[in-house]
Amino acid sequence: MRFVDFLLFPFALIYDGATALRNRMFDVGLKKSQPFEVPTIVVGNLAVGGTGKTPFVEFLLNRLSGKFHLSVLSRGYGRKTLGYKLATEDCSPEEIGDEPFQIYSKYKNKVCVAVGEERILAIPMILAGNPEVEAIVLDDAFQHRYLLADLNIMLTTYQRPFFSDYLLPVGRLREGRVNINRADIIVVTKCPQNLSEQKKNDYKTKTSAYLNSAKPIYFAGLKYGEPYTLVKEDVTLRDNIILVTGIVDPEPIRLALEGKGKRVLEILAFPDHHAYKAQDMERITEIYRKHSAKSVSILTTEKDAVKLKDNKLLEMIKGIPVFVLPVEIEMTLNEEEQLLNRVESLIINKNAESEI
Repeated sequence: MRFVDFLLFPFALIYDGATALRNRMFDVGLKKSQPFEVPTIVVGNLAVGGTGKTPFVEFLLNRLSGKFHLSVLSRGYGRKTLGYKLATEDCSPEEIGDEPFQIYSKYKNKVCVAVGEERILAIPMILAGNPEVEAIVLDDAFQHRYLLADLNIMLTTYQRPFFSDYLLPVGRLREGRVNINRADIIVVTKCPQNLSEQKKNDYKTKTSAYLNSAKPIYFAGLKYGEPYTLVKEDVTLRDNIILVTGIVDPEPIRLALEGKGKRVLEILAFPDHHAYKAQDMERITEIYRKHSAKSVSILTTEKDAVKLKDNKLLEMIKGIPVFVLPVEIEMTLNEEEQLLNRVESLIINKNAESEI
């Protein structure tokens, strides 16, 4: 623990007391949690950001949208609007948030995407306009206890698992470690390839120390797809890369690129959910020109790409080869089947009960 953490520790204790009191009020019924007839599946975490919630939501959509009519509900972090909003062709990242916009852009023909801070108000609005919806996947709603979810999937990263983290402002935890007990399924994300059974068992043992009862614990890595151009141009990705990101931790991307023989010359790391402006485009152009003699490409994430597609911003980087790196969740076949069977059974059984 750093010296500054000792100075912040009293604030973490105050924060712990406040969150513990809030959770206790829900536990004893002083605050009410609302259930719904439609199956609700929460994908969340104990920490602030960076656990791979959006790739995991997309993982569920990829595997389940062909079997069920699904909807995705998000708070829409970083948007400039308030209240409930259903994603449509006319929406922008500023209106619904960058991650919901990314999901809508990829799955608009398969799922309904909506945003709303008050989930218990947003869910009836989704169903009123989309009565065919058979399940709702909620992105980042683990702390939204006004909703009594049917299934809570909690993510924690391999690099910074909840059992090695601390409460804000010392660490990144939004609530105490013991609250993992609200989870029905725990997924350790961003795992390295070929993770040994010994290491998995070590993580399971450390996780189980905080559990009051046995819970399934799975492990998932990130698989990066083939980069594609931001603007349709006849160019190929070069071996020298300038990485531009607005995510919590770009380090896994750097390691993946270098593992494929690419050379990351520079990382331009903006804050998570960064709203790109003209001066950012100028900075990207400046760095590109600095390395242009080495034949380079700009590479960014899908989350950032949805904001960079703004016509005014694109015009400022016209002629610069900008590529987008897709990412998806990767699990062992056995663990993937177990997890998906649990989710599918929930959706089928609860919908069957509601028809009786």
